[in-house]
Amino acid sequence: MPTDLDIARQKPMRPIADVAADLGIPDEALHPYGRHIAKLDAGFVGGLSPRPQAKLILVTAISPTPAGEGKTTTTIGLGDGLNRIGRRAVICLREPSLGPCFGQKGGATGGGRAQVVPMEKINLHFTGDFHAITSAHNLLSAMLDNHVYWGNQLGIDLRRVTWRRAVDMNDRALRAVVSSLGGAPNGFPREDGFDITVASEVMAIFCLADDLADLERRLGRIIVAATRDGHPVTAGDLGVAGAMAVLLKDALQPNLAQTIEGSPALIHGGPFANIAHGCNSVVATRAGLALADYVVTEAGFGADLGAEKFFNIKCRSAGLQPAAVVIVATVRALKMHGGVAKDRLDVDNTAAVESGFVNLERHVENLRAFGFDPLIAINHFQGDSEAEHATLERLCGERLNANAITCRHWAEGSAGIEDLARAVAARADTGGERLRPSYPDNMPLVEKLRTIARSIYRARDVALSPTATKQARALEGSDHRGLPVCVAKTPYSFAADPVALGAPSDHLIPIENLNLMAGAGFIVARSGDVRTMPGLPRHPAALDIRMVDSVVEGLF
Repeated sequence: MPTDLDIARQKPMRPIADVAADLGIPDEALHPYGRHIAKLDAGFVGGLSPRPQAKLILVTAISPTPAGEGKTTTTIGLGDGLNRIGRRAVICLREPSLGPCFGQKGGATGGGRAQVVPMEKINLHFTGDFHAITSAHNLLSAMLDNHVYWGNQLGIDLRRVTWRRAVDMNDRALRAVVSSLGGAPNGFPREDGFDITVASEVMAIFCLADDLADLERRLGRIIVAATRDGHPVTAGDLGVAGAMAVLLKDALQPNLAQTIEGSPALIHGGPFANIAHGCNSVVATRAGLALADYVVTEAGFGADLGAEKFFNIKCRSAGLQPAAVVIVATVRALKMHGGVAKDRLDVDNTAAVESGFVNLERHVENLRAFGFDPLIAINHFQGDSEAEHATLERLCGERLNANAITCRHWAEGSAGIEDLARAVAARADTGGERLRPSYPDNMPLVEKLRTIARSIYRARDVALSPTATKQARALEGSDHRGLPVCVAKTPYSFAADPVALGAPSDHLIPIENLNLMAGAGFIVARSGDVRTMPGLPRHPAALDIRMVDSVVEGLF
């Protein structure tokens, strides 16, 4: 069987100028990165106005499992499908991180005949945006320590430095380090550490900023430390926000690429989907809404983490109004939620499909509470049985009063997803669905957390640690009390326990601490063992990636 990389190389790519021309983008608005990738000029993007008829389509999924759901693949396939049926569509995706590419997850460019290309360039360095974000993050780190070295006029308490360093690679050895060893010339030793670039607040800001001016304002609000009396110290206090913005100036221009079938794709930004909002940049989304009639985008992880943050953080911040929502499920993943081990997924098991259906059912109920009746896309795998699909279709009809639309875009490209494309276009064109956020801005912080825990996770309550309780009181008394919350927890379960599959209820969501991301504009509530620096697995993907006759092989 050909690999994704083999499939991606089978069809010649279109010149990027031709892809741009389909969207009405002139040559002078392109900054090419080779023949098949380009950045869109900031002046051109800044002069765009949203199309009154433009529709934003969100693709989300059930709780992720090792069986795979195919959310990105479905997002790409749906964009191709809309263009196939004569609709003007563009796809908006996050950029892949090098950490997962060389770790366990692999690339993030789709799969089969629903991919964005050139696959290897997008997964490896792309246009250098992540390197720019890493550099801006570490410039702030260097300036902070330099300020302390040269007299510490702001009175920074080295015990209260919260800003770490960043690198776009999985490396558990860097989670906790001691910096500035080696004597007086190297500064003052202190505990330090690294986060992966996609977990950086700079990344979150990058993806929520309206433009370069807003980016610089937000960067200036980043809190990096505190004084002995607890007064926050910001990047603006250190005078470094302007230089950080300079490093990010070119990166903020959206990246244009294409699918295997030649559909336009804006691939830009990539924040973590639990420690942040897990969506592509607002700049790219708005550009898409000005260039096309349908914009297909996705939110990271399952709907409980991804769609919730897309609605309550990104849409709230950017004033976006989705027109339709698609939720992706697979027979294989539902069988895992029904208790089947990964090595038994190829065995026909309709009982497990029925048992695991509760996960899809819970997500659909949640999405309906947000004001959307989601279209259910069943991503077809080659080993699925007709009986299993018939069971799933019956359950969707009986328990959700909905049709399950089987999609074969992985194997057939846009031809295999036409039914979903027509259903999405029809649903979006009615204009009848309106977003209902989970909570108002003025709701107290702990009540926002409790609302998410009860309405989305079906928890009995939240359990704040003494540290989180103290932090909540301080935030309630500050100018930041109206910010939305971003719950950082395991993506694999509605509960805080990653092995509690299906649809657990009546559990507690522990909140260890609350972290104010003042620049990004939300408060992160950490639950459980959430890592901002992943480690590599026993057999990292990097062991299988190499050059063969000057061609990249092993990337998936």
